[in-house]
Amino acid sequence: MTNTILADAATLTSRVTAALLAAGASPDSAAATTDALMHASRTGIDSHGVRLAAHYAAMLRQGRLNGTPTLTIRRTAPATAMLDADDGLGHYACDRAMALALDLAAETGIGAVGIVRSSHCGAAGAYALKAAEAGMVGIVTSNSDANVTLFGGSLPFHGTNPIAMAAPVAGQPPWLLDIATSSIPFNRVRLYRALDRPLPPGVAADARGHETTSAHAAHMLLPLGGAEYGFKGAALAGLVTILSAVLTGATPDPDMIPMTDTDDRTTARNVGQFCLAIDPARFVGRAAYDRAMTDYLRQLRAVPPADTDHPVMAPGDREWATARRRAAEGIPIDPDTRRFLGL
Repeated sequence: MTNTILADAATLTSRVTAALLAAGASPDSAAATTDALMHASRTGIDSHGVRLAAHYAAMLRQGRLNGTPTLTIRRTAPATAMLDADDGLGHYACDRAMALALDLAAETGIGAVGIVRSSHCGAAGAYALKAAEAGMVGIVTSNSDANVTLFGGSLPFHGTNPIAMAAPVAGQPPWLLDIATSSIPFNRVRLYRALDRPLPPGVAADARGHETTSAHAAHMLLPLGGAEYGFKGAALAGLVTILSAVLTGATPDPDMIPMTDTDDRTTARNVGQFCLAIDPARFVGRAAYDRAMTDYLRQLRAVPPADTDHPVMAPGDREWATARRRAAEGIPIDPDTRRFLGL
């Protein structure tokens, strides 16, 4: 990142929380949102980090987001439940939904919670990670507004629709996957616009469906796999839509109000999310799980790299290394976010 400053985590946490509270978020909503944003910024997912605080504050002030939601939980079976987010911040809803999924999994071995009437929740890995920190496997999905074309398509249809999974590893940081089903998240396009940087090839298209490397000209994203293998990403995006929207009653991607690039800043978007917690003790058993997971990762990391510039890593290795480095050096903040937070 260019034209940035480095800020310490404590200062950022305080400034982001204060900005959300000033915009009308409840203390619980502000705390959950700040926690998720800081997770992203600490681990190098800058597109979903503290830079989004300004957007959330604007949506709170303009009425799209309910700053003081009343979350409603409906238990539907021993291992399942639905959470109505009351049009509040999606971070608050996902935080509470994963906590509920963990409670259900502690009772039954598995807990699944669907979320309706939610909003953008930032980096989905922040909530999957809570499961791993509690000793369980966590999976989180979220649908979003249409900004990714289908394989061979010329119009946006799916959202970036992330899939996140975290798994505990004895004596080590968790295995952590957090990916968009698009080539890149659209928030990375917005970040590159702010930094005036070109996009990599094969990730975005302009309004006519032609591939572009201009962040300013990008109108839609290509699905994961690009022009040749994008059917894989498009299918995974559909999986997320089914879990997050069809299964919960949230708004499907093509019908959802855009997160940005719209004049409607007052109508709630009814985003859907899905949180799943799995207790390994109810399957192979805790001791056997810990041995198998440790051995699996030992073998994975022992594979010789084909290129010394790209070492073999497990999902999460890069993020934890970034978190350690940023804890020592500071977290990079782009100019717009710096101005918004008064840094």
